[in-house]
Amino acid sequence: MSSKLNIFFTGATGYIGGTVLTRLLQHPDAASFQITALVRSAETGEKLKTLGVEVIIGSYTDENLGFLTEAASKADVVIAVANSINLPPTNAILAGMKIKYEKSGKAPVLIHTSGSAFVRDDALGLHSAQPEISDLDVDKLNAIPVEAIPRNVDIPIIEADKAGSCLWTAFRPLVDLGIQKTSSALSMSIKAALVLKQGGYIGKGLNKWCAVDVEDTADLYRVIFDTIRSNPDAAGNGPEGYYFVGNTEFSGLEMGRTISEALVDLGVGTSREPRALSQEECETFYPTPFWRIIGANVVFKADRGRALGWNPKQGKAELIASVKPEVKALIAKGGN
Repeated sequence: MSSKLNIFFTGATGYIGGTVLTRLLQHPDAASFQITALVRSAETGEKLKTLGVEVIIGSYTDENLGFLTEAASKADVVIAVANSINLPPTNAILAGMKIKYEKSGKAPVLIHTSGSAFVRDDALGLHSAQPEISDLDVDKLNAIPVEAIPRNVDIPIIEADKAGSCLWTAFRPLVDLGIQKTSSALSMSIKAALVLKQGGYIGKGLNKWCAVDVEDTADLYRVIFDTIRSNPDAAGNGPEGYYFVGNTEFSGLEMGRTISEALVDLGVGTSREPRALSQEECETFYPTPFWRIIGANVVFKADRGRALGWNPKQGKAELIASVKPEVKALIAKGGN
């Protein structure tokens, strides 16, 4: 039997996933890891193979997800950084982890990347009165109804954890900023602004979102990964395995103005001030019901990771400074 730690990784070529994978490959104990990554194409797989990563070709959208079950059944740790609201692939992974548990008698670890929008309100940009919720407030988090995306995926994972077939930890980043690899939410806002030649916001732009730099996010993965290996009880799991990932906040108005200023500086915008978007524009530029999430307050306290020593470095100034390069990159790609 191999003495290496078998890690199955999904989303390894994505924005967050690629950064986390780099952390694993650069880890002092990397020689003792056997990493297998899910990729969509053979071409991408060949690139990862040069880094010593084994690959499986497939996608979360495949009709037959048996490859996920098989890969998870061989893993000591599953790091899932792909689509967080798609239940079938999660169920396939959980089925594999159950097989692993039944064969070994030891629960494998699932580090699942989810989303933070389940703590949102429906402010529509009209206020910022939503109270922050801490990831240590387990009772409040577990009282959130299943209808709040992505609770539909979280709850089956929690049940598997309770049954003992896996140890679950969930990461909940919201807006991760990094040069030319922005979050989908910010990307949609920039694309809308390129069409309008002006930054926009919903309602009065008073709602607030949390944000974190992707490198700080990857640092938290590393902290949790190491804690799970050395002292799993300290990391928490199941209902006590929530980790919010955030280090600053911004309002819809602030982001709209930052985008407007970037557009003017780059010779594209018509005004340094943003404007309110009409409902028709919201529905045009953001998929329904995503525009309501854009106009919501999604604020929280990332206390659990800090209690383990996570020390994020990038804050509000770095967030604002990262927007202009993102705008420039999207202009260079024709706004797509």
